[in-house]
Amino acid sequence: MKNFSIWAAIASLVLVSFSGGWADDEIIVKTDAAKGFAVLPDGVRFPEGIAANPKTEEIYVGTFDFGPNSNKLLRFDKYGQLVAQRDFGVTPLLGLQFNPWDKKIYIANVGALVGKASKIQRMAADFTDTTSIEDVAFIPSVGPPPNRTVDNPDGSQDTIFFGNNAPAPNAIAFDYGGNLYISDSFQGAIFRIDNAEKCATPCPVITVKHDGLLATAGFPPFGANGLALSSDGTKLFIANTGDDRILRLDLKTGEVSIWAESLNGADGIASYRGRLVVVENQSDVVSILNDKGRVVAKLGAFLGIRDNGSPRGLLFPASLAIGDDKIFVTNLALPLTMTQGDEPEEDVTRYTISQIEIPKHLP
Repeated sequence: MKNFSIWAAIASLVLVSFSGGWADDEIIVKTDAAKGFAVLPDGVRFPEGIAANPKTEEIYVGTFDFGPNSNKLLRFDKYGQLVAQRDFGVTPLLGLQFNPWDKKIYIANVGALVGKASKIQRMAADFTDTTSIEDVAFIPSVGPPPNRTVDNPDGSQDTIFFGNNAPAPNAIAFDYGGNLYISDSFQGAIFRIDNAEKCATPCPVITVKHDGLLATAGFPPFGANGLALSSDGTKLFIANTGDDRILRLDLKTGEVSIWAESLNGADGIASYRGRLVVVENQSDVVSILNDKGRVVAKLGAFLGIRDNGSPRGLLFPASLAIGDDKIFVTNLALPLTMTQGDEPEEDVTRYTISQIEIPKHLP
């Protein structure tokens, strides 16, 4: 009778989880949460950066490709229909942000990966295929990230020496004063452009933090990545993709610390009603963390490849934008390992954007 009571209790908990109810400390798990929002045009690959215009509900997507004249900025309406696309040539694009002050899209252009300058650019949010692209600022070279010392359980220490020093602007985020923060994945740095809307171009770029915690020797080989400001604007949350971490930078003291761990390929992040939404590109899931850094929801999963060559659900989700209580996610679907045939990303021929409804009652 005792054993029966135990199993009955377990069964009731499982039933609650899958019927839509939960206890206060339960993690919401919904593997089928990611639905299709948009399909990229034929021949356009590897959607990475994404931004939303809250007024028009349009969604902007940039590509991270290395083919000739292959990169584009795409503009979709709120129904997922392509409105316009602008060519960016060989230079891959990463972070995007819509700036409500000047109604322009700001773009992290990683030219250093193809032998050109890395920079921040912008263009009108209602762009067409001929809209002019303006250079806002050039990312400075500040050298490789400082060495990082790691403590071991036995009292010894390891030292990580970093060699990457190519300017690699990844994510960008505006604060409440219109200043633009930039993460640099290879140099292990956070930069800032003050008053990005009005500064004389090319705008000065300030180094906010250059630190070994912002670099990685892990996989995927990108350090400082997604950015999100705290609600009071005093803290900057930073995803470190290769270290599977969320870091927190105190903008008053300059101290950077580890805030959350074990988020497999933490990539794009965003604040949402006192919580942090994190894309885990190696787990094919979107996680929501509470104010203590604990996971309270896991949404989406990789559910296979459709007959038309597009991923079902999430596949190497890279960046996110939040609009109207929905999370819009780019499915980068980029093969990274050297062994051919072992990654589902290799089977993708049509690239997609997913959308996820945010649960109404988050723990």
